[in-house]
Amino acid sequence: MPLVAGVDSSTQSCKVVIRDAETGALVRQGRAPHPDGTEVDPQAWWDALLAAVDAAGGLADVAAVSVAGQQHGMVCLDEAGRVVRPALLWNDTRSARAAQDLIAEAGGGEAGRRFWAEAAGSVPVASFTATKLRWLARHEPANADRVAAVCLPHDWLTWRLAGAPGLDALRTDRGDASGTGYWSPRTGEYRLDLLERAFGRTPRLPTVLGPAEPAGPLDPGVLGGALAEVGSGGSSPGLRHRPGGTASAHAQSGGVLLGPGTGDNAAAALGVGAGPGDVVVSIGTSGTVFAVADAPAADATGMVAGFADATGRFLPLVCTLNAARVLDAAAAMLRVGLDELSDLALAAPPGADGLVMVPYLEGERTPDRPDATGAVHGLTLRTATPAHLARAAVEGMLCALADGLDALIAQGATVDRVILVGGGARSAAVRRIAPRVFGRPVVVPPPGEYVADGAARQAAWVALGGAAPPAWTVADTEEYATEPVPAIRERYARARDHTVDRVGAARE
Repeated sequence: MPLVAGVDSSTQSCKVVIRDAETGALVRQGRAPHPDGTEVDPQAWWDALLAAVDAAGGLADVAAVSVAGQQHGMVCLDEAGRVVRPALLWNDTRSARAAQDLIAEAGGGEAGRRFWAEAAGSVPVASFTATKLRWLARHEPANADRVAAVCLPHDWLTWRLAGAPGLDALRTDRGDASGTGYWSPRTGEYRLDLLERAFGRTPRLPTVLGPAEPAGPLDPGVLGGALAEVGSGGSSPGLRHRPGGTASAHAQSGGVLLGPGTGDNAAAALGVGAGPGDVVVSIGTSGTVFAVADAPAADATGMVAGFADATGRFLPLVCTLNAARVLDAAAAMLRVGLDELSDLALAAPPGADGLVMVPYLEGERTPDRPDATGAVHGLTLRTATPAHLARAAVEGMLCALADGLDALIAQGATVDRVILVGGGARSAAVRRIAPRVFGRPVVVPPPGEYVADGAARQAAWVALGGAAPPAWTVADTEEYATEPVPAIRERYARARDHTVDRVGAARE
C-alpha cells in the first residue's frame, strides 16, 4: 500500500501523520513542541520537524510528503540562504502601524481599503507578511538590507526538506501565497508593485505551484537514516504493490516527492473534506471561519480575507486572534480544568442571565483592534458566579466567530453546514452551545490532526495523480442541532460595539 506523510508546522507544535494514500487510513503519527513567542528562529521548526518525523517512525516507506504551516510568518533569507532574523509570526502585532500606513498611502479610508482588497484580495492587518516587511524596513534597516529572499514557514521547511538547493528553488502554493499581501488570488500572480510599496524593493519570492504540482524530490540526506532505504536506489516499500504511476516511477528512481504544501487553513479544509457550501470554524490558538468558494472575495471592510485554497478554488476567511485561549484564560481565573469549565458553562442558562464577555484578550485582528483588551458586561450579584462567567466566556468566543460567519455570508458565501474543528471543539460546552449562537446545525468530526491530514491528502494527490485529491472519508462525525437564542448575539453586539468604540476613542 502506498503511504504518504503530512506535516502540520503550527504555532505551538509540529505534527506528522503517515496515512494510506488511497484510503486515508492512519498508520502512525508523531509530534514535537515549538517554542512560545510571536517571533521564532526557524531552526526551531526544523528541529521539531526532525523530532516529529522520528516519533512517527521515519519516512523510509512514504511516496510523498507535504508540509502545511502557519500562515503569514515572515522568513527572510540572505544570499547564502541563511535566516536574517527570527521569523515574525502571524500573531505578532508590532506591524499594526505598518498596516495602517499601507492603507493610508493607498488613499486612506474606504479608498485605501478598496485598493488593497481589489489588488491582493485582503486589506492589510498586522498578521500579513507585507506589513511585517514594512516594519522590518522601518525598524531594522540593516537586517532589511541583507534580505535576498522572503518566504513563508511552510515554504522554508519544504525547501529544507529538498536540501536547501538555492534561493531559486524556493516553492510555495497559491493558498499560502494569498496570505502575504503581495499575491493576487484573482489573477494568480505576484503583485511586485505591492511588495515594493511595503518593503521598498523586490527580493526573490518562491515560485507558486499548482495544487498537485511536485516541489521536487526530498533530499535523503537531510533526515539521515530515516530515508536510507529509499535513498539506496530501491523502490519504496510503500509502493512495491503499485506498479506504474507517478509515485511508483519516482520511487524507482530513488526519490520521495515533495508536495507544494499550503497554509494551515487551506490544509484543514482538505483534511475535513470541505467543499462548496461548507463553512469550517476552527477553534485553535486563533479562531478561523472559512468557506470553500468558486470565486475570489474582495472585502473592503477588511473583515474577510480573500485567500485561495489548496485545490484551485478560493477560501474567504475571517480570523480572530482569541479563540481556545479564551477558554484557557477563563479556566485559569476560575482555577478549574477545561472539563470543569465546560460543566460550569452548561450549568448556566443560555445568555448567562445577561453576563457578556468580549474576548479581545490579546488585541484583535477581526475587528482590527490590535490594542483592544477584553471586557465583561452585565456583572451583577446574580451573575457573579463561576458558572455564569464560564458560560459568558464560551458564548463570547463563539459570538466573535459568528461575526465572522455573518461576514462570509455578506460576501456571498453559501452555508449548507458548519464544520467545527480544532482543540476548542473538544469542549462539550462549545459543541452544545455553538448551534445556539451560530443559528445552524453544527457537524463535529472526531478529534484529529486535520491540518496534517490535509497535507497528507495533498501528498497523496501528488503521488497518485488525478484531477482531484483522493476521496478520503471522515468517519464518526457528530451533529448538534439546538434552537438558536438570538438574544445571545444581540447582547454581545452591544457590548462589542461599546468596547470597540471605547478603544477607538482611546487611540485617537
